[in-house]
Amino acid sequence: MKTDIILAGVGGQGILTIATILGATALKENLYLKQAEVHGMSQRGGDVQSNLRISSDPIYSDLIPKGGADLIVSLEPMEALRYMPYLGEEGWIVTNTVPFVNVDNYPDMEFLDKELKNHKKTVAFDMDAVAKEFATQRSSNMVLLGAASIFIDMSSAKIEDAIAGFFERKGQRTVDQNIAAFRAGREKASLLKELI
Repeated sequence: MKTDIILAGVGGQGILTIATILGATALKENLYLKQAEVHGMSQRGGDVQSNLRISSDPIYSDLIPKGGADLIVSLEPMEALRYMPYLGEEGWIVTNTVPFVNVDNYPDMEFLDKELKNHKKTVAFDMDAVAKEFATQRSSNMVLLGAASIFIDMSSAKIEDAIAGFFERKGQRTVDQNIAAFRAGREKASLLKELI
């Protein structure tokens, strides 16, 4: 088992929470793990990118080379496209379609949609809307994690355990909401993948 994941988004969206939960799950499954946050973590609204490498064999580098990622996971469509040069030929993109417009020259949404559709192995949908339906909009990162989880060879039950562990200090209601968001994202992505 080997999965190299680029996690991308904007500061404050919860990208690093996804990395923490996947890391905890990998450790529970006795897998090797390397993680490197590469950009802008300290600034809310700045771009955030994390390399997450999970494997059943030892990993020697924290960073994923260009063309080496199995998966780009993004809460923002422009950030998904920014890291496409890192995606391998058989790689998948899993992204939210809702833009976080934080720069004056943010690309036109039609352009972004077209570019995402040009990559056939893309699962893209409005994760904010799904989060609102099953939990709260703040849980859109858990919808994204659920959607991405269908491409990661780890137990969804163990991912849910890691979600519960991460959010338990905030109470059972928050745990339940985030697990519901995770399950909703997983189900939606599974349906969309079947159509590709």
